[in-house]
Amino acid sequence: MENIIIGKNEYRGKTTQIPYQAADRFRHMYMVGKTGVGKSTVFQNMALQDIINNNGICFIDPHGESIDWLLARIPKNRLEDVILFDPSDTEHPLGLNLLEAKDPREQDFLVAECIEIFYQLFDPERTGMIGPQFEHWLRNAAMTVMAGPEGGSIIEISKLFMDRRFELSKRKYLKEPMVLEFWTKQMARTSDFHKSEMLNYFVSKFGHFMNNTIMRNILGQHHSSFNFEQVLAHDKILLVNLSKGKIGDLNARMLGMIVIAKLEAAILKRAFLEPGKRLPFYLYVDEFQNLITDSFLSMLSESRKYALGIHLTNQYFAQLPQKLQDAIIGNVGTILGFEVGVDDAERLAREFEPFSKESFLNLPRFNFLIKLMIGGKTSRAFSGVSLPPLSSAVPAQAGKITTLCSLAYGSPKPLVEEQIKRYLR
Repeated sequence: MENIIIGKNEYRGKTTQIPYQAADRFRHMYMVGKTGVGKSTVFQNMALQDIINNNGICFIDPHGESIDWLLARIPKNRLEDVILFDPSDTEHPLGLNLLEAKDPREQDFLVAECIEIFYQLFDPERTGMIGPQFEHWLRNAAMTVMAGPEGGSIIEISKLFMDRRFELSKRKYLKEPMVLEFWTKQMARTSDFHKSEMLNYFVSKFGHFMNNTIMRNILGQHHSSFNFEQVLAHDKILLVNLSKGKIGDLNARMLGMIVIAKLEAAILKRAFLEPGKRLPFYLYVDEFQNLITDSFLSMLSESRKYALGIHLTNQYFAQLPQKLQDAIIGNVGTILGFEVGVDDAERLAREFEPFSKESFLNLPRFNFLIKLMIGGKTSRAFSGVSLPPLSSAVPAQAGKITTLCSLAYGSPKPLVEEQIKRYLR
């Protein structure tokens, strides 16, 4: 495992590189700062170094610019390792099935994540829009859709409640008694009036994804186009372009949370691998506050034993719920602060002695203050400057990689749509 360089420190006329040791990266990094201050520059350079060092990475970008930047700089020896997931490529959609599981343990985890994703999308404050009854229906429906050799996808959940033949075809594969009782006792004894009243409310949460061509063609495929366990095991470069301007904010959030859930499920399976076989893998997430569920918080504290290094960034602390703020301060070993607002400056100043809040309010672009984990211990705060791009772009390369990934991992749109029509008939 090789160290990478975060930036450089300039002090009393002397310039020194800021190395980030491989072992310390499993205690994670968090960056905060206003838009345009240079956070993406640091992330891009770090990710490129990982790629050059033959490490596996996943880079989730809600804007798309960082993905374009990296695509133009992938070394030739790593071109075949790239997996580009770009939902805006509607002619060759890649499949991403949240409900595709290989064993009961993974099934339980993904169903729980499915419920959490709907909470985050529609009721993040737990006000009751997604309540116990919705959760109960969704849990049992998801377990039912996943049953059988063909499996199923999230967009088929509504069909269970409207197509009796489909419900019965799935029920015959169920082995979990509680799920069977949901259909044979609870639903069978629910009056048509109460059932239809709940059904309209329930189905409305799926309508956006079922009626949106982009999302239907991605989420409706029974088999994901790439295997997350293989991504981890073979040092793949998974680039996730969730440009909100191209696919919409709600779609970007949904897909981002599914990618993280699937990645987390694959990471947890490393518990069955010998420690020496857990290859380092690095996750980069910009605007991460929109893409995480509660299980992600536990991953911050546990993932270092699975050789996962997490890098997170967002614009200001107030975007984060209090428990997430506490998790960041308590579990992240390396913290970078760029120019921030007054409230964040006061919060960071308490963690970055001897620097004051004024230090954060007046930072020039590409300058930051950092508390760096070194040898398992967090250093005193010091200043840093990001590096210029580590290599020059090859503009034509991005288009070539995009085309290769579409052909290698995507499927022609007409075939996908015909397949999904068959599932939904």
